[in-house]
Amino acid sequence: MSADPALATFLQSVKLENDDFLSLLKQVIGHSKSLQNNPPALIPKEELVADLVLKYLEPYTAPKGPLTVRKIGYTANRANVIISYPGTVKDKSTSSFLLYILSLSHAHLLLSLCRVAISFVGSHMDVVPANPEEWQRNPFELVIEGDKLFGRGVTDCLGHVCMLTNFFKQLAVAKPKLTHTVAAVFIANEEASAEAGVGIDELVKRGELDFCRHGPLYWVDSANFGPTLGTAGMLTWQLTITGKKFHSGIPHKGINSIELANAVVNYLQERFYKDFRTHEQEEKRYLFAVGSSLKPTQISTPAGSLNQIPGSCTVSGDIRLTPFYNTTYTKQKIESYIAELNVAGLPSHGYSKFHLPDENLKGGVELKWLGQPYEGVAVKLDSPGYKALHEAIAKANGEAKPFSLTGSLPIIRDLQEAGFDVQICGFGRMDAYHANDEYGFLTDFEKGIRAVSLVVQHLEVGF
Repeated sequence: MSADPALATFLQSVKLENDDFLSLLKQVIGHSKSLQNNPPALIPKEELVADLVLKYLEPYTAPKGPLTVRKIGYTANRANVIISYPGTVKDKSTSSFLLYILSLSHAHLLLSLCRVAISFVGSHMDVVPANPEEWQRNPFELVIEGDKLFGRGVTDCLGHVCMLTNFFKQLAVAKPKLTHTVAAVFIANEEASAEAGVGIDELVKRGELDFCRHGPLYWVDSANFGPTLGTAGMLTWQLTITGKKFHSGIPHKGINSIELANAVVNYLQERFYKDFRTHEQEEKRYLFAVGSSLKPTQISTPAGSLNQIPGSCTVSGDIRLTPFYNTTYTKQKIESYIAELNVAGLPSHGYSKFHLPDENLKGGVELKWLGQPYEGVAVKLDSPGYKALHEAIAKANGEAKPFSLTGSLPIIRDLQEAGFDVQICGFGRMDAYHANDEYGFLTDFEKGIRAVSLVVQHLEVGF
């Protein structure tokens, strides 16, 4: 319990400072064109957001104020940020409420500052690409239409960065006496985190998050309040298909790589869905809407004319796994499917063939795994961290509607297995994630900052 009698009153009175929030969000979204993450063509510069956060909090950062704010970068123009408001009690049994917002700082220096911690982790400073021609509004500027806020990154995840930054400003101004240290971690490189050594993976590797290991770690990169109970593991794959380029008017003399790619993907899907069935009891308990899936998402061929059968083709896609399957087992199974594949026996249509015996030629299939796999996570439903989050959301939003989804989040399964009590939430809109005309509601962020303050209140003094 806190010794400060005014603490509960302060935490109950926290409200989003709308003018401050919108001003900061406008500046951040104004950089979103440079935050798009789709390598190698688009490499984000998360440092642009990090610098805005540091500037906003500079009047409240030591030695001027109580905050410690650190910018951490491992790659040029890319940064992570760790924010800390100090508590009074030093204890190994930390309850951590980490703010993971892609891309800004070195956390190991905070070890001497963090006592019993409440940490917010997971909000990130990069965004997925946006094509202005497909939007009804300019994706790279904040557009305000009543309560609705449009712009690339409003929901995923720049709105969370700005909301949490405003929360820390209010802590620094009020200077409540907390037993827990309250910390936030904003991260880089979430949207294409197959590239290692830039964001959360490197922060963990270098011990920057050790200070929040023993308590609930709230990953703030979801939506619709929830709480989110589970997320999916993910593997990304690529099939290189080789055939025989030929005149399209003589189809029986060529091997159509696109048709072969379709047949191979169909073969993989048939086997996958037999072996990776729904865990009905667990997936029902965690409220997953769908189970594990394998599907193609991109296809390409070398340049050619419409009257040519393409001789090669590349198909890429992903596998999403409920947290009751692991990626190592899945990779082994998919590799066994490819090893057992009989290309000549795959069904074809019309006069197309995948095997030309007269030429002793068969179509080829090569599997390659892309990037680093993610493991899914199922949160601990009986932990104090979950109870605090559920009750805080119920009070702030009027109700709590827990759910799980087969979207994927980096590193959090590793954090859970390393001893972190990982919990997941977010205050944007799920139907706006990665969508054209991405949006969020100002009133949702108002409720979101209330939920954050109520979590702190619950862990400090109870409801």
